[in-house]
Amino acid sequence: MDQQERSSAEAEGAKQRGLIHIWQAGSCSVTPERLPGWSGKTVLQAALGVNHGVLLTEGGEVYSFGKLPWRIGLEETYAKTPILESALIGQHVTTVAAGSYHNGAVTENGVVYMWGDNSAGQCAVANQPYLRDPNPISISDSETGPLLSVRILQLACGEEHTLALSLSREVWAWGSGCQLGLITTTFPVTKPQKVEHLAGRVVLQVACGAYHSLALVQCLPAQDMKPIPERCNHCSQLLITMTDKEDHVIISDSHCCPLGVALADSQSENHISCSSSENLAGKSTTGSQSEDGQKTFVEDEAAASESDVTSVFSNDVQEDSGISSPGNILFSDKKAVKEYPDRSPGDLSEHPLNDTQEKGVITELEQPSQEEELIACLPGPPGVSTSALNSLVVSCASAVGVRVAATYEAGALSLKKVMNFYGTAPGEAGSQSGSHSPGPEGLKDTREGQVKLESMQGKKSSSLVDIREEESEGVSRRLSLPGLLSQVSPRLLRKVGRAKMRTVALTPTYSGEADALLPSLRTEVWSWGKGKEGQLGHGDVLPRLQPLCVKSLDSKEVIQLAAGGHHSLALTAKSQVYSWGSNTFGQLGHLNSPTTVPRLAKVCGDSGVWSAAAGPDYSLFLVDGEDFQPRLYYSGREETSENSLPGNNCTKSPTLLLTCSKLGYISSVTAGGDNCLVLVDRNIMGYISSLHELASTERTFYCKLSEIKSQVLRPLLGLDNLGAATTVQLLQDMASRFSKLCYLIGQHGASLTSFLRGIKEAKSLAILKYSSLFLESYTEYCTSVTNFLVMGGFMLLAKPAIDFLGKNQELLKELSETKEESVQLVEVLNTLFFLPVRRLPNYARVLLKLATCFEVTSPEYQQLHDSSSCYETLAVHLSRKRKEAEYTLSFWKTFPGKMTDSLRRPERRLICESSNRGLSLQHAGRFSVNWFILFNDALVHAQFSTHHIFPLSTLWVEALSEEAGNVNGLKVTTPEEQFVLLSSTPQEKTKWLRAISQAVDQALRGVSDLPPYGSGGSIQRQEPPISRSAKYTFYKDPRLKDATYDGRWLSGKPHGRGVLRWADGRMYSGMFRNGLEDGYGEYKIPNKALAKNDHYVGYWKEGKMCGQGVYSYATGEVYEGCFQDNMRNGHGLLRSGKLTSSSPSMFIGQWVMDKKTGYGVFDDITRGEKYMGLWQDDFCQGNGVVVTQFGLYYEGAFSNNKMMGTGILLSEDDTVYEGEFSDDWTLSGKGTLTLPNGDYIEGLFSGEWGSGIKITGTYFKPSLYDSEKDRPKALRKLGILAVPADEKWKAVFEECWHQLGCENPGQGDRWKAWDSIAVALTTNRRQHKDSPELLSRSHAQTLESLEFIPQHVGDFTLEKYETIKKYLIKACDTPLHPLGRLVETLVAVYRMTYIGVGANRRLLQEAVREIKSYLKRIFQLIRFLFPDLPEEGSTIPFLVTETKRRKSFCSGKMDSRSESPEPGYVVTSSGLLLPVLLPRLYPPLFMLYALDNEREEDAYWECVLRLNKQSDTALLSFLGVQIKFWPVTVSILGETKKVVPNTKDACFASAVECLQQISTTFTPSDKLKVIQQTFEEISQSVFETLQEDFLWSMDDLFPVFLYVVLRARIRNLGSEVHLIEDLMDPYLQHGEQGIMFTTLKACYYQIQHEKLT
Repeated sequence: MDQQERSSAEAEGAKQRGLIHIWQAGSCSVTPERLPGWSGKTVLQAALGVNHGVLLTEGGEVYSFGKLPWRIGLEETYAKTPILESALIGQHVTTVAAGSYHNGAVTENGVVYMWGDNSAGQCAVANQPYLRDPNPISISDSETGPLLSVRILQLACGEEHTLALSLSREVWAWGSGCQLGLITTTFPVTKPQKVEHLAGRVVLQVACGAYHSLALVQCLPAQDMKPIPERCNHCSQLLITMTDKEDHVIISDSHCCPLGVALADSQSENHISCSSSENLAGKSTTGSQSEDGQKTFVEDEAAASESDVTSVFSNDVQEDSGISSPGNILFSDKKAVKEYPDRSPGDLSEHPLNDTQEKGVITELEQPSQEEELIACLPGPPGVSTSALNSLVVSCASAVGVRVAATYEAGALSLKKVMNFYGTAPGEAGSQSGSHSPGPEGLKDTREGQVKLESMQGKKSSSLVDIREEESEGVSRRLSLPGLLSQVSPRLLRKVGRAKMRTVALTPTYSGEADALLPSLRTEVWSWGKGKEGQLGHGDVLPRLQPLCVKSLDSKEVIQLAAGGHHSLALTAKSQVYSWGSNTFGQLGHLNSPTTVPRLAKVCGDSGVWSAAAGPDYSLFLVDGEDFQPRLYYSGREETSENSLPGNNCTKSPTLLLTCSKLGYISSVTAGGDNCLVLVDRNIMGYISSLHELASTERTFYCKLSEIKSQVLRPLLGLDNLGAATTVQLLQDMASRFSKLCYLIGQHGASLTSFLRGIKEAKSLAILKYSSLFLESYTEYCTSVTNFLVMGGFMLLAKPAIDFLGKNQELLKELSETKEESVQLVEVLNTLFFLPVRRLPNYARVLLKLATCFEVTSPEYQQLHDSSSCYETLAVHLSRKRKEAEYTLSFWKTFPGKMTDSLRRPERRLICESSNRGLSLQHAGRFSVNWFILFNDALVHAQFSTHHIFPLSTLWVEALSEEAGNVNGLKVTTPEEQFVLLSSTPQEKTKWLRAISQAVDQALRGVSDLPPYGSGGSIQRQEPPISRSAKYTFYKDPRLKDATYDGRWLSGKPHGRGVLRWADGRMYSGMFRNGLEDGYGEYKIPNKALAKNDHYVGYWKEGKMCGQGVYSYATGEVYEGCFQDNMRNGHGLLRSGKLTSSSPSMFIGQWVMDKKTGYGVFDDITRGEKYMGLWQDDFCQGNGVVVTQFGLYYEGAFSNNKMMGTGILLSEDDTVYEGEFSDDWTLSGKGTLTLPNGDYIEGLFSGEWGSGIKITGTYFKPSLYDSEKDRPKALRKLGILAVPADEKWKAVFEECWHQLGCENPGQGDRWKAWDSIAVALTTNRRQHKDSPELLSRSHAQTLESLEFIPQHVGDFTLEKYETIKKYLIKACDTPLHPLGRLVETLVAVYRMTYIGVGANRRLLQEAVREIKSYLKRIFQLIRFLFPDLPEEGSTIPFLVTETKRRKSFCSGKMDSRSESPEPGYVVTSSGLLLPVLLPRLYPPLFMLYALDNEREEDAYWECVLRLNKQSDTALLSFLGVQIKFWPVTVSILGETKKVVPNTKDACFASAVECLQQISTTFTPSDKLKVIQQTFEEISQSVFETLQEDFLWSMDDLFPVFLYVVLRARIRNLGSEVHLIEDLMDPYLQHGEQGIMFTTLKACYYQIQHEKLT
């Protein structure tokens, strides 16, 4: 051993951990020995059987020692030296277990190996008496499929059975006996089976006694609990029954299902029927069982009465009556009888039954129990539940009379229990604390009684709270009330019980994060197997075939179970041990009588137990010593040398076995048959002792917190008249945070306890791994306490709690660790609730200690060190928070009362204030008082009776420069005020500037409760940003009063994106600039009358609508267009009518100051009229044109919306009236009426058109010999009285010029214009970036290419012309470009004008003139942007190389363009712009052409159809084409065929096809090109036929071309011809294309007038 110790330096204490010491159980003088022959490997875990033991080493190897009868060759001998189990080599075992004579091991893959005695199938092998070597066994779940083996976490072995806990937290069992918990009677069970009764629950640990089993199970979360069923699931009897006796009712909820318990025959005469209970959990997914036993009693003898599972409860009656009472179970052995009457109320459960869990079979006598008598004298605080109850009882009392009085106390209390039972959400144990905390008087009266009672069973008499809780929660007692209640149904009772109670659930409300990371404390203990010695804890000695919940351990926070031969131990998070079962040798650690329900063991004084082990007839406890070194206590059988009395061979109470100071630090203790074994760690460099210190202090700390919770918080919450609702809310908030923290500490204590039993790696410490959880919980708690403190919570508590505090002064002082005598109670409370925060420096200290055990360079050191500094930082931060809170509180105490109420808020803290006259207001009056108070969220300016609050988030502060005479001045800017503060000294000025800046910065960054961890975060910004986001409500600005703004700010003004909401419902959302709406925004104005909103979306300038926008009125009208100063101004479109789709009227045109003024088009859809003309102040005024859907056309003067003055009126049949008008369609005055045949009347007319007109005048019949040309003179004059085309849509063009930055058309700086374009494009792009769905990809590309401006240096060439043209096409493609926007608007107005009613043939010339006017005006814009573009009609010279020399079509000479004086390309507006404009305007324009040429085209078409019936040759000869031009062969689909007389549509096919394309082109130049191509195709065909050069003469050419035109069959040829004629460039008329076009025109007229003979 010595050499090993010497060589241990390099292994840094590895050899000093997990050392084994073993000794004989029961011997008085204990000298633990080292295991002989043990090599000294670190042992992680040991397990002992009756005569043998198993060791698990750090490398995952397993060794056995002791008597190993299953090993060949060692049957009789005792293996002193541990033997390696070679079968497990290489399997890396993680845990081992030993039963009485068999063993088990689990590998890291979750595989179980068993060996040893197998006589009862406990090794899961059939027909083999023992297994010599570890043998793997297969555990598979039939539900998930036989192939998947179940992975196991933990094993437990008993005498004849084995339990395994799987990774999915289910229990599997094999072996023999009822302790398996399986539904079977055939033993042994050699194939592991699932214990279905626990399915669906989370099992945390299993333990096996000799013949019983225990499981630690996590409570189901509240939502998994079902409402209480009315009837039992098994036997369908009512769960709550009422029996009506002569003068009272018994309400009983002790339904005990007969299916739950197996009993011996001798007991069956007690009318208890038995059968194996049906398995429920297997079928129900929630896993909530109600396995209840039902007892049937003889009706007239004892009324059905019952008791909780947890106590075999008998009353204070003589023993004989207790036993002979027919309701009692007959006990076979004397001890049980002797023990029976000793029960007392201390054993009652502390928490209400979880509704869905089982109740056992217990009996109770009918007289009022001791407990009820005891409780009757406790005045219950008048909570709501009590009052509901009182009313119920009183109503009965009034009916029944005096008799009630006697039973009232007992009955009321019992009924209250039932109510609590229903009124509490299942699983929310202890939440009734609010209405059941002990009244102060009650404490006095019952102290003695309680002590007397508790001494009877040695229960720790700590407080009355336990009893009071038991009273409120030991639900299933007998309830008696006068007979009138017999009609009350259980359902009604349940309703009464649901009355709301003012409570705070002190059970932690959250089970999420912490429960997942740390061990849960919300646990239950389930037991099953043989219960002869009471080792199951159900209050009886009956066996259980299936797991049953030990009710009295609910909510005791059990964290570890141990099962001995015939007794059981449960260790709780509060370091207490509950024990039950056989106590023959005092192994339970309390009075020498067995107990069938768990009782508190008295191990040693106040020290906490943190580990327990149970042997066959003794128990071992590990207890914290003074210097955190564990001490070992022993309780149970002792072997004495001299033959003393047999009764004395057991220790009465646990004795200290060894202080272990010699051994080291014990990490775990194991009990076996004859031997006990401990694993010890040596304290190298203080590492182990620091861990023990951390664990021990954490457990003590948890006990302290729990005590504060139950002894101080609960009673405080239960007090009445705690003052304002806010205070109560804060107190409840604090209580729930306290509870949450307390629970976390409890979990941490439990996790440290299990940590000490394991490998003890520093990096897996919870406080390190989940530090954020701890830091947050502490911070949250501290925040709620400081908030409570600031609101004067402790002062307010003092009054209502004075009695409570006075009586418990000592307790409070002890809890809060205050020593001084004369301390105010408020101070004590204050100290008490800040107690948890004191824990943080301890964490930091211990972590630092642990860190010093590692190399400075190691990651562990770094982690521990960082963590330590985190806790240290938080401790400092929280103590600062506390100081701030106390400073603030003392400030409120001195502050004038009225203001306190309005300013005091829980989270508001004082930073500094100017009561020392250190700060004054500039220019303040002599007698005015100005007091400035800086809080963490606002600066308050207080005067005599008023004060004003300036929120910090919208406060800007800057130091004023000295030279302005403002010595030590600070300028403070808020959204609506600006004032200067003068400080007395420069230091004062610096102090305030810094304080305000920091406070503003903190307020902007959000209230951070957590300190800045790490080094980087601690540097604070001194200067808060000038631009920031904040929310503010205006209070005096007339325009914005009571409006709330939320968005960006800059130096006290809204600037940037934000939302402004007014109190009357108006809302603006968009861009701001210097406090005003500016930029793009959306505005809503509620219209109260119509209960709808006016809604504007568009541009703003300086707080007013300005620029483009869409305004939707609540009335249903929509205006799209320009605004200025909140008024419609500029070009706009107004749609009126309910539905915009079929709106009854539409106006598009110019607006001035919200009125229609200038040129506009008004479409009155209901009347079917369209007006195009001038307006003034919303009236038609000036020249205009009206067309109706019936074909009437009027042009002339208007005045006040009426036709007035000179005008021309045409009807559909060409009747014309020219003359005076006085009203719409009303003739009045001189005029001329011309009839369609040319006759006319001159004279005076009066009357409305279409309803009879009076005429005084002369009728003329023009001479037949007059030339026909004069006839339609009226038609030729159309348009004279209309608005000239150049006067139309001025506003649209002006807007475009303005966008380019020009005041008037053509005046301005060109480069400024280009800047405006760039700005328009980028801002629009940015706006669309927020909503990319508006921008297609091609659109985005267009925008990018538009950002390059075409530049020109030197002469203007054709190439430059082309670049301009390309730029224009792109610019007109996107409405984001000013030109594109212009084109888009023009197209919109054009279509509005000439579609619908406007499609009137009389408007054709107007439409053409309008297009020409557009061209002219856009060309002016383009020449402004590109000044080197030549003017209209000038030519760009060709470069010589570009001149393509080609044959002239007609002359045949090489064409050098000698005809035109100056060869080159002619620049025209139409050439440049029609390609962009015409395709968009084509449909309405062409429609007008078609209407105008309808008659001519009908004649032409008829002729075309007729002539096309002829074959090619016939038609050619009919048209007089010379024979030599007739094609001889034609190529059809690539085949050459001869032309025969019946060939049709084959000759000149290519030319025909070419000409047909004229309908697919838009611009005249394109159409002319098509004609030119057709001519070329014709000559090509002829050339192929003739095979020689030839010259066309017009006489030859015309018939051929006529043939092609006929065969092309173009329906609207007339419209095409007229469109070309009207819009072609004038310079083309005399060129080649002009001649060709004339030819086509001639063909058109020729076909019309062709004589078809």
